[in-house]
This record gives sequence, structure tokens and C-alpha cells, in this order.
Amino acid sequence: MKSIAVMMSLSRVFIFMVLLFCSFQVHHATSSSSSSSSGGDYKQALTNSLLYFEGQRSGKLPSNQRVNWRGDSALQDGEDAGIDLVGGYYDAGDNLKLGFPLAFTLTMLSWSTIEFNDQLSKQNELQNALRAIKWGTDYLIKAHASPDVLYGEIGDPDSDHSCWQRPEDMTTSRTSYKLDDQHPGSDLAAETAAALAAASIAFQSTNTKYSSTMLLHATQLFDFANSHRGKYSDSIPPAREVYSSSGYEDELTWAAAWLYRASSTKKYLDYLGAVTDSGGVRAEFSWDDKYVGAHILAAKLVLDGKVNASGIWGQYKSQAEEYICSCAQKSNQNVAKTLGGLFWFLPWNNNQYVATATFVMSVYSKYLSSLGSSLNCTAGVVTPDDLTSLVRYQVDYILGSNPKNMSYMVGYGSNFPKKIHHRGASIISIKKDPSPVTCKDGFPKWFYKNAPNPNVLVGGVVSPDANDNYEDSRNDFQLAEPATVTLGPLVGVLASLA
Repeated sequence: MKSIAVMMSLSRVFIFMVLLFCSFQVHHATSSSSSSSSGGDYKQALTNSLLYFEGQRSGKLPSNQRVNWRGDSALQDGEDAGIDLVGGYYDAGDNLKLGFPLAFTLTMLSWSTIEFNDQLSKQNELQNALRAIKWGTDYLIKAHASPDVLYGEIGDPDSDHSCWQRPEDMTTSRTSYKLDDQHPGSDLAAETAAALAAASIAFQSTNTKYSSTMLLHATQLFDFANSHRGKYSDSIPPAREVYSSSGYEDELTWAAAWLYRASSTKKYLDYLGAVTDSGGVRAEFSWDDKYVGAHILAAKLVLDGKVNASGIWGQYKSQAEEYICSCAQKSNQNVAKTLGGLFWFLPWNNNQYVATATFVMSVYSKYLSSLGSSLNCTAGVVTPDDLTSLVRYQVDYILGSNPKNMSYMVGYGSNFPKKIHHRGASIISIKKDPSPVTCKDGFPKWFYKNAPNPNVLVGGVVSPDANDNYEDSRNDFQLAEPATVTLGPLVGVLASLA
């Protein structure tokens, strides 16, 4: 009997300890959850998001480079064409420089800086944001060699993808591909015009000469895009393998909207007013589909009373708002969600679309707040605070409040992807081991190595699948390859929350 009593006593102690442990776990989870919603965490994520761009730099790195595992790379870019095309950014985990996603990234990074300038300044990140923009726009200015010539790609996808080398060791083809009168690319030229016009606004108060230079290039590029019509991926065939374009009407509309905002020149307003097809309600906002962005910029003109709400202007505004209503789950056709609550658009790098959707919601929340107004959706009213809460939920998911309890931002928190698909991050830094990594040696030595990447690409964002799953595999370029197009808008989202 005594032994039974002792056992019962021990059982009570054990149960007490289990309850105590569970209580601690719940408290700890609640603390973590509330801390992940705190401004400090968004501030850290914002800092990370801008550090990411330094990890993607191509060219001669500056003395104030903070991502110190990277070195100089691609210092001969443009030599084949007799032009200096050194600089810019690698688009993702490869060593290609691709004008189409780069220009969209810079448009969104500039828009982030324009809309959330005060927030970036308060978090001491404004100068880092401007530096990130300028690293890209300096390159775009070089690439726009004359009014009707624009270099749109450096490197060949087949050659690049058959090698696994850090950018500092590159031995792959660095062919320079261009657009000109005979080889048009309205989408790429117009997106580059949008990027430079938006950046000219971002720099207006701090560097007026640079701002004016960018605006001049933007006006020339719009004229080139408008007068020589065609898809850039028809003129630069290798681009079809990586960022093929579905059309150029959206980029022309988007560029006109940015040029009007940057210059107040009537011809761009007239262009927007004369558009016969506003694109309809869109299912996504991305590097290939700019209509949502153009709709938002046009809607702002209506909200500000600069144009009336009839005709094409009313269409722009209603289509912008219908997209936001679908994200807010207050539409007839709502954006899909995973079981864990993440917006679900497409299987390839889904978080790029989450980033643009949350950016649009953040911006429109700001516009509505300034007017003391709300959004009247089919299924109910959505207030600016509602939009902010929805944005916060999506961002918290990306930062770790998800079924995997994993941050999808590299370097944020303690549990984040360690084996992302990224050449530079996956190979030992040239600063630690300057021995060249050859084209084919990189695969057995680094790509197939079952170990965390030796370098952390802080700020890179990857994506789970439609079932909220993520396998930390370097081989999964569909989900595990961070891209610049995701971070351009996310900078603004994080600044708005921080």
C-alpha cells in the first residue's frame, strides 16, 4: 500500500510538472506572438529587407557595404557591346541581370519610399532605402545608352543555370542584349520609365540634379516604348526562359501614371484618360501585370479631386477597389487563402504576390485614412484599420506566425530557411576562401551538400506551398529562391507597420 501511495504521490508531482510546463509553453507562445506583432520586430524585418539588396549587388562594391561576405563581381559587363554596364542587381539566386524584374523592383522600392518616407526616416532606414534605389537606377541610366536604345539583359539563362558559381567567380557568358528601333520592347522600356519616374520623386528633396536626370531618361523611354511597340521578350529571346512578358499595355499605362505623378505634364494625364481598355479587375499584381498599380495611382487622382470619377477614371478606381475587396475577402471572387491564412495566388514564389497585395492595401489604407473614408465592398464595409489588420496578419505569417512556426524571411528569428536556392549564399565566401569555384565543381561541392548555407542572405524571402508546407531544400527553386521583386514592395509594407 505504501508503494502505491508513493506512486500516486509521484504521479501527482508528474501531472503538476506537466501542467506547469504546458502553462509556461502557452505563456511563452503568447509572449512570442505578441512580440512578433511589436514594432521592434517589424523594424528588424525592415532592416533585414534593405540588407537583402546589398547581398544582391553586382559590380564594384562600395566602402559602406554591410553584407561583407560578398565581393566585387561582373566587372566586365558591357564590354562585348563597348559600353559600361557594370552594377545593378542579380534578380534572384542566379547571376543574371534582368532589366524587366529589376525595373519593377525599383518602381516598387521607390513607391515604398515615397509613401512611407516618414516611417523609413523614423526607423533610420531612409538613407538605406535611397541607397538601394540608387544602386539600381545608376545601372538603368547606364543601360539607357541613347533615347531609343536600352540594354535589357546581361547573361544567358542556359549558360548561367548550367553552372553553380558564386558571382565573384563567374565564368559564364555575359552577353549584353538590347532593345532599339528595330528590336522594340514597350513593356521593358515603359517599366524602366516607370522606375526612373518613381525614383525621381523619391530623390526630389535630397538630390534634385539626380532626380531631373532620371526624369529626363524616363520621358525618353516612355516615348521609345510608345512609338516602337512590341514585347521585349520577342526582341530578347533568352528572356522568354526567365521573365517572359504577356503584353505591354499595362506597362504603358503604369508608366504614364508615374510620369504624370513625377512631372504633372498634361500629356501623360491625357494618355491615361484616352486608354480604352483599363485591364479589368486583376487577379494579381506582379512584375508581369502592372494594372493594379496603375489603377491605384489613377484612383488617387480621383480621391484627390484631380480628375472626375466618370468614364475611364471611374473604371480605374472601381477596379483598384475591387482588387482590394477581394484581398479583404469582401468580394464576389475573393483571393484564395491557405489553411494557415496566407493569401494564395500562384505556386511559384507566392510571397511575391502577397508582398504586392499587402503593399496595395497599406497604401490604400493610408489614402482612405487621410480622407476619413472607408471602402464599400460587395460584402460589407472595410475600414482603413481593417486593411492594416489584414496586412499585419499576412506579414506576421511570413515572419513566423504560421503552421510551421518558421520565418520565411532569412535571418529573421531563430527558425528560418538555412538552405535557400542562391549561388552566393550557398558557397563559402570568397573572403574566407579565394580559391575559384568552377562551373561544374559548384554542384557536388556546394549545391548537393546537405548542410546549411555558409552565408546568410539576410532579408531574402521564400514561400511555403499551398498547404503551408516548406521543405528546406536548395533544390527547390520554385519556393526556396528569394527574388528582388518580392522585397521591393515589402520594404514599404514593413515600414508602414514599423
